[in-house]
Amino acid sequence: MSYQLKIVLLLGLLFSTFAFAGNNDNDSWQQADKNGELARKTFLHCRDFVRGWLANADPQTGLIPRNLTRDFYWNAKDAAADNYPFMVLTSAVLDRPLFDGRMLTMLKTEKRLTSRVGPLPDDFCFATQTFCNDQIDMRKIIFGASEYMKDGLLPLTEWLGPSPWRDRMIELMNGILDHAEIETQVGVLPAIDHEVGGEMMQTLSRLYWLTKNERYRSFAFRYADYFLFHALPTQQPRLSLDDHGCEVIGGLSEVYFLAAETDQKRHKKYKKPMYQMLDRILEIGRNKNGLFYMTIDPVNGKVLKDELTDNWGYDYDAFLTVAQVDNYQPYRDAVRFVLQHVKNETGYPWEGDGADGYADSIESGLNLLNRVPVESGFQWVEHEIQHLLAKQQDDGVIEGWHGDGNYTRTAIMYALWKTQGCRIEPWRADVSFGAVQKGDELWVSIHSRWPWKGKLIFDTPRHSEYFHIPIDYARLNQFPEWFTVKKKASYEMTTITDAQESPKTVSGYDLLKGYPVETTGDAVRPKGEKSVRMKIRMKI
Repeated sequence: MSYQLKIVLLLGLLFSTFAFAGNNDNDSWQQADKNGELARKTFLHCRDFVRGWLANADPQTGLIPRNLTRDFYWNAKDAAADNYPFMVLTSAVLDRPLFDGRMLTMLKTEKRLTSRVGPLPDDFCFATQTFCNDQIDMRKIIFGASEYMKDGLLPLTEWLGPSPWRDRMIELMNGILDHAEIETQVGVLPAIDHEVGGEMMQTLSRLYWLTKNERYRSFAFRYADYFLFHALPTQQPRLSLDDHGCEVIGGLSEVYFLAAETDQKRHKKYKKPMYQMLDRILEIGRNKNGLFYMTIDPVNGKVLKDELTDNWGYDYDAFLTVAQVDNYQPYRDAVRFVLQHVKNETGYPWEGDGADGYADSIESGLNLLNRVPVESGFQWVEHEIQHLLAKQQDDGVIEGWHGDGNYTRTAIMYALWKTQGCRIEPWRADVSFGAVQKGDELWVSIHSRWPWKGKLIFDTPRHSEYFHIPIDYARLNQFPEWFTVKKKASYEMTTITDAQESPKTVSGYDLLKGYPVETTGDAVRPKGEKSVRMKIRMKI
């Protein structure tokens, strides 16, 4: 049989009865079925990516190389930051034995073999089984560790919560801060370029919420003081709105949020330069559809590189965060405008039609759509994701470099949208599960080709549960929260078979652990047998 769940959130109200609504029900189930099949096929791409790259791992260490064509070595800023974490993520969602086994072993091996300056890693050569560089270059080591934290370990922690990967991020941050040696007007900093500075602000802000370690907040504020009062990005003749430069914009918005929540005096002090920067970017950095160019000269008001950046949505995260902090409608309107018009850029060859460019563009847009839903924007995602997924080769590898991990990161994000954050254990290739939310109702449909027994696991408000962040503000390297279940809430679940209802109360805690589900499988279901449907509503 096929299990289908109907989840209804009735905040503040309890009705003694409610019934399915004929054709409206059929539309919801059909959409949930469609989403389930889209998610299933996307998950297959992710599974194959992991298999393809593991087949090319170094046979002696088990680590994956930077790429498959020339640089057969492990490094932090590429192999560890962009590829390996999303092998971990895929395994966490689709293959728990692999996650608990080989993925964790790779982390332990990386720490043991590549840590060179305390916990900070350096490039590791497979041919010699030692470090690639004879001399220690602290600038490169700090850059690699910063990339590993922000691009790899931070999004992993956004999904996994407490884990050895979170612990690795904390020890890397402490190692970087221990080597802060660049003298500035505001005190010593580990690095002052836009990329590392922006990455540090993002990671420091979230680690402060996670740990309440005052050292992290102090360095986050020190960075914001430096960029807002001594090196404002829009007072420089060159500002990249693309990868490797735009991180400073998002980083400043995260510290701006941190100041608003924990230091009102500092928040007021930051407000003028923050708006000055964002207003200037909007003034000269956009095309007619609201998408950002690669590089601008804010001082002279020129566009230096008029290609569109695939990081456009990451830039807009900052605008949406500031709009949320200050309730500033013009920035929210700017986000809505670009989401309404991004359809006009359908088929744009991001980064020369590379998979990484499509991945960043789709992901950055989907993160905004989670907060500012625009139907045409979602339709754009549906078109672009199919172009991205088609780039995978038969062996599972996409393009054979570390950017392949970004392909899978975005594919997982798309699939989780289609399941509204739900997942199943154990995952299996023939099982499709999809969800659709309409108004205050969530419908989940599960089908399998052959008999399957497992559990359906719902998502939790990860921003508060995992990071203790008071508000789910827009930020890079997160996985959007769609439908979430609260531990202490109660849910009423009704199973409907042959028009008969059997309600039961289920705790949020049990739904987060996983609700047991069993299917006979479409291939062996007796002809005419009806599906089992369930509906859940929160009890207030």
